[in-house]
Amino acid sequence: MKSVSLEKLERKLGHHFSDPQLAILALTHRSFGSRNNERLEFLGDSLVNFIIAEALYKQFPQAREGQLSRLRARMVRGKTLAEIGREFGLGDFLRLGSGELKSGGFRRESILADAVEALIGAIYLDAGMDVCHERVNAWFTTRLEELSVTDQSNKDPKTRLQELLQSKQQQLPEYEVLSIEGVAHDQVFTVNCKVTVLEQPVVGTGSSRRGAEQQAARLTLKALGVEEND
Repeated sequence: MKSVSLEKLERKLGHHFSDPQLAILALTHRSFGSRNNERLEFLGDSLVNFIIAEALYKQFPQAREGQLSRLRARMVRGKTLAEIGREFGLGDFLRLGSGELKSGGFRRESILADAVEALIGAIYLDAGMDVCHERVNAWFTTRLEELSVTDQSNKDPKTRLQELLQSKQQQLPEYEVLSIEGVAHDQVFTVNCKVTVLEQPVVGTGSSRRGAEQQAARLTLKALGVEEND
């Protein structure tokens, strides 16, 4: 028998699980125990990338590969997935260890994004590709409709910074890793970004080198007075 809380979440997701244990597993963070959502997250990550890539391919028949890649990156990044998780009120359903509960893990962007990916994987295993495809497209419909190939905000911060400097005939930015902290599966990278038009490098952090570089580029754009849309 399903719990009332799971049925509430199912209504928000638009999917009723034949196997409720898949949903429960998808909501279980690694801090809760060894049986957690990491494997479902891995599966869901691949599925959402494919489904969104297909949607973009159909929506923008004239777009080039690079443009489609930027659009997909915008759709499947952690920030967007976490926003979807918040719309579902996912934080109220997560199973977290006591440490994560105390530190507000139910609000953390990375945890919410991972849980959304895990739920996508769980829906696929529970009901197959057609249902999973339909649900992911439904969750992303409004965001997909708002996209434009020509919108500069679709480009990632590193690309925007490079193009800005090129337009001003300035040297390209240089990125340097300052530190890598934490265990292998939960690292924090600190990177600085040097541009000739600023006296001091700008520092960014992230869970990957690429993520840290993107944040450093974003903060550099702000330091240069460029309005950010992310």
